[in-house]
Amino acid sequence: VSQCRHIVGSMMLSLGIRLAISGGRCLSRRKHSLLRPAVIAASAQLDNRTPRSPAAYQGCLRAINSSVVVLGRILPFDLPDVGEAIQTVQIKEWLVKPGDSVAMGDPVCEVQSDKSAATIYIPYSGVIQELMYEVDDIATKDEPLLTIDTEDEGEADPVDTPPPDATPQPPPPPPSSREPHLQSGKVLATPAVRKMASERGIDLSQVVGSGKEGRVMKEDLFRHIEGGKAPVTVQAPAEAVAPPVPPPDATPPPLTLTEDRQEPVKGYRAVMVKTMTTSGQIPQFGYCDEVDMTNLVQLRAHLKPQIEERGTKFSYMPVIIKALSMALHSYPVLNSTVDPECTVLTHRADHNIGIAMDTDKGLVVPNIKRVQHKSMFEIAMELNRLHEQSRTGYLSPQDITGGTFSLSNIGAIGGTYNRPMLLPPEVAIGAFGKVQVLPRFDEDGSLRKAHVMQVSWSADHRVIDGAVVARFSNLWKSYLENPGTMITDLK
Repeated sequence: VSQCRHIVGSMMLSLGIRLAISGGRCLSRRKHSLLRPAVIAASAQLDNRTPRSPAAYQGCLRAINSSVVVLGRILPFDLPDVGEAIQTVQIKEWLVKPGDSVAMGDPVCEVQSDKSAATIYIPYSGVIQELMYEVDDIATKDEPLLTIDTEDEGEADPVDTPPPDATPQPPPPPPSSREPHLQSGKVLATPAVRKMASERGIDLSQVVGSGKEGRVMKEDLFRHIEGGKAPVTVQAPAEAVAPPVPPPDATPPPLTLTEDRQEPVKGYRAVMVKTMTTSGQIPQFGYCDEVDMTNLVQLRAHLKPQIEERGTKFSYMPVIIKALSMALHSYPVLNSTVDPECTVLTHRADHNIGIAMDTDKGLVVPNIKRVQHKSMFEIAMELNRLHEQSRTGYLSPQDITGGTFSLSNIGAIGGTYNRPMLLPPEVAIGAFGKVQVLPRFDEDGSLRKAHVMQVSWSADHRVIDGAVVARFSNLWKSYLENPGTMITDLK
């Protein structure tokens, strides 16, 4: 810090600028970048050496940015590390505006990277002075995100913001100001949270808010839903009702282009480019079969009302996923990952089952962690949470990393057999067609109506034999065709 003061002091003198140490104000992003060459030149003049590269002074500039003593009490808050080696993010929504008072640990914005979304929490208390970006702008890691006046908070050192490995959580705040509580009167919540609550028919006044002054956060909303509480339907005025959002598989309106149009490949689609390019270089074994779902259709009809009374939707997928996990206990090699050179095969202990989800931003494959330890009800809850967060763009890095086996329910849109592509480093993937009512013969030769679903598997043929896939598929199929047999192997 002493060296940084010396450099900055010389720079300011050479430019003829007065800066009071105790009352100085921080530099805006533009001024900050303009003065960087001056810092380098000043340092070279002091050391009588060749000017150094800007990278050599990154540590010095960060020290200047985060030192309350050097630049006064208005601090720049840099974009922290959001994990997964992500260097840039898109600003999706500001949760604060200039003039707002914030406490340490309050959320300030929602950001979206190529891989996931995250909430950014501020490690200072004070008053927001300036937002450095507009919504949809691209922000860079370790560059100022906003400025905050900490004058009322003394000269405490800033708190480092750790990279999130799950949905980011704020640092522990003082209990007196951050106790979760129900609100009376107007509910504090961001527009994104209000939209999610409206779509689910949830009364926000019934949700316990953990944010500042009882603000309802996304995590509070999901906690409320997963807690099994029945949503409280709100009857909104007719003029306040938002138009319904079409499902992702709805046919888009016709669009006639009058000229060629280019668009950048970014976000989820950019990730898919890299993944599918790698996958296409792997020799893949394909195997197809059909499953008689008649007994499962009857079981679902019996269980669906009971599970929906507990506050969650119930489809075939939770049973399919649980049956898959049970079959993997007998064929653990299919729950493996392989290194890029294909020299080490890692047998994974947890069954982190990925589910391909279609979003307006592209294909994303979040995964349900440790399926082998979850009940079908817990799987259904987690599946609904991931679907909701993928649709709204709020999946965390933890949600989309660490998968061990992936599934595609393309049949929800249509089709029967298909050819799923591996998601490296995983070694197996499955895809299901739509459930159809088709004529089938019983063992005694009598014709009956059957609910039939086609399944297609792909496996890394470098490390997986075709016979293993066939035997695994037969076991998984037996669980679905006779759901009662699952009871004997459930853990």
